[in-house]
Amino acid sequence: MRFAVLSSGDTWHLNDIQRAAATLDHKIVPVSFRRLKALLNDDSARILGPEITLNEVNGIIVRTVPAGSLEQIVFRMDVLHQLVDLGIPVVNGPRAIEGCVDKFLASARLRSAGLPVPKTFVCERADDAMEAFVHLGGDVVVKPLFGSLGKGMVRVDQEEMAYRTFTTLDRLDSVIYIQEFIQHLGWDLRAFVLAGEVVAAMKRSSRN
Repeated sequence: MRFAVLSSGDTWHLNDIQRAAATLDHKIVPVSFRRLKALLNDDSARILGPEITLNEVNGIIVRTVPAGSLEQIVFRMDVLHQLVDLGIPVVNGPRAIEGCVDKFLASARLRSAGLPVPKTFVCERADDAMEAFVHLGGDVVVKPLFGSLGKGMVRVDQEEMAYRTFTTLDRLDSVIYIQEFIQHLGWDLRAFVLAGEVVAAMKRSSRN
């Protein structure tokens, strides 16, 4: 079978997917999100990459969604929704991706599913964020609403630093996402779920 992998360059993730696919005699075609094109006409809808039509592959693996403008991100999600509508298997699908990259939406869905989440406050004004800082005990973690790998996160436990942080984010027209800081034991668990079943899991420990 032939699969397209949407990624952002030649990474070890992509290389390992290609290696695993080759052991099963499958072909992996890397495609950059920035090279995607959509063509709509009266009798067809096609999503094109460099020298490949994504409508014709057996499935699509979304390895990563690179940073971009709001319009670029929305277009990329629109493309994935179009592929799903065309019956092409997409992993992970656009709805799952939208729920993961948006921290507020992810937290809300986890809470609705009955899973415990840290006390969370989200706003757009520095004054509201300062009130939340006090309400959450004066020790919080400030995170970008979109992002991964811990980039842009900062622990704030001093009032002056909180004021400077929130004021800066306010001036940048950013959404201010705040969670209470929870003392932990230096490890977490990651579970991989496929079709509602946990198929693999691992424990990650801090070196500090």
